[in-house]
Amino acid sequence: MRGLGLVLLCLLRFSRKGVQCNGWSVHVPSDVTGELGKMVVLPCTFTHPYKTFDRALTAIWRIKEPYNGTVIFKCVSQGSSELCRTAISHRNKYKLLGNPRHKDLSIRVDNLTWSDSERYFCRVELAGDIQDKYESRNGIKLHVIAAPRIINITVSSSRDHTFQARCTAEGEPAPALSWSGPPDSSLSSSSISGHRVTRELRSLSHDGKYTCTAVNSHGRAEGAVYFYRFRASDSSSFMVLIFVPLAVKVVVLLVILSFTFFSREGPSSAPSSLARPQLPECTYENCDRRHQSLPTAGAAPR
Repeated sequence: MRGLGLVLLCLLRFSRKGVQCNGWSVHVPSDVTGELGKMVVLPCTFTHPYKTFDRALTAIWRIKEPYNGTVIFKCVSQGSSELCRTAISHRNKYKLLGNPRHKDLSIRVDNLTWSDSERYFCRVELAGDIQDKYESRNGIKLHVIAAPRIINITVSSSRDHTFQARCTAEGEPAPALSWSGPPDSSLSSSSISGHRVTRELRSLSHDGKYTCTAVNSHGRAEGAVYFYRFRASDSSSFMVLIFVPLAVKVVVLLVILSFTFFSREGPSSAPSSLARPQLPECTYENCDRRHQSLPTAGAAPR
C-alpha cells in the first residue's frame, strides 16, 4: 500500500515549472502569444533519470489533447551524436530549435494563422529494454493576436429603396467598430464571429464620406466609402443634358465628313488653247489612197 501511495503521489506531483516523477520532468510555459502572420517559439525542456543515454530518442509534438492528440511534429535521433531527423512536420511549418540530446524539444511555428490557436503538448520517447515515454500533461496554450484590419466595406440598397453601409473587420481581441460621417443615420447591432466583427449603418440619407474605424488593444484601422445618389431636377433639364451633347457630336461629324469629301475632289483642269486639232482617224489603206489621188505640186494639166 505504501508503494502504491508513492506512485500516486508521484503521478499527482505538479509544479508551476513542470511535472516531476522518478527523475523525469517536463518544463513548459502555460501560455505563449504570437502575432498573426509571424513566427513563435514553443519552449519545452525535460530531464530523465539516466546519467548518459546514447540510444534512439524520439521527440513528438501534439495539439488539442495529450497522448491522443494530432501529431504535428516528430523527429528521431538514432545515436547520441546524430541530429534529430524530422519525420513529420505538418504543412512544413514546424521546425526543431532545440537539441533533444541536450534535453530541449523547443520548436518554431512559422506563418501563424487563426487555426494555430491551439493547446500544444511535447513528448519524449527513449528506446530501451522498457521504452520510456514522457509527455507534458497540461501543455502550452498558443494565443494568436492581431491588430485590426478592415476586411470589407460596402454600400447596398434594400427593397424599400433605402441604403445601408456595412463594414467588416478582424483582429484579436475582436475589434470595436464605429461609423462616422454625415448625420441622421441609425446604427444597427454588431455581429461577432470569433475574431471577425461586422457593423451596419442604416438609412443613409445624406451624400458624403462614411468612415469605419476598428480599434483593439494592438492597433487601429480605418476604411471609407463615398455615397452619392443621382437626382434629376425636372424633365426639361434632363432632356437638355441628354440631347445637347448629342447635337454637338452630330455637328462635329458633319463637319468632318464635309472636309473629307472636298479634300478628295481636286481642282478641274482647264482646256489648253495650244492644243493641236486632231486629224480624222483612218486606216492605213484609206490614207494611202487619199495621198495617191492628190496632184503633185507644179504639174501642168494635160
